[in-house]
Amino acid sequence: MSPKTPKESLTILTDLVLPAETNPLNNLFGGELLARMDRACSIAARRHSRRIVVTASVNHVSFAKAVPVGSVVTVEAKVSRAFKSSMEVYVDVWIEDRESGLKTRANEGIYTFVAVDETGSPVPVAPIVPETDLEKERFDGALRRKQLSLILAGKMMPDEATELKALFK
Repeated sequence: MSPKTPKESLTILTDLVLPAETNPLNNLFGGELLARMDRACSIAARRHSRRIVVTASVNHVSFAKAVPVGSVVTVEAKVSRAFKSSMEVYVDVWIEDRESGLKTRANEGIYTFVAVDETGSPVPVAPIVPETDLEKERFDGALRRKQLSLILAGKMMPDEATELKALFK
């Protein structure tokens, strides 16, 4: 299977925050934002694998900044690393300033998807070759995050987590 770059999976969803999607403070519901993030990540994972994909986990979400009603919100997702059948997808959420047009990063998240066949069985995916410094940073971090997740799930012994151990040397 030929390696792919993260930009081949890049998915950008841009939308307007409407009043029905907001809480009493007139900010986008967290659940609504999570759904938008999940959809963008799903498309990115599908573009990478060219297979049916399922959400395996939401590894991290940071609600750093509220997204007010009327905001133009852009969700950008791309595969940061691929393993055997799973893919880590990093997602950034941007808010566009109404007057200047400048974008500010408001939130981020890390999702894991698994590529499956028509029966739901996992299938292999192509590896990722990061190009930019940010892609390389996220690529390297993905293995550490995976090892930590495996340790917490009891599927890996801490002394087997070579990438994590390297952080403390």
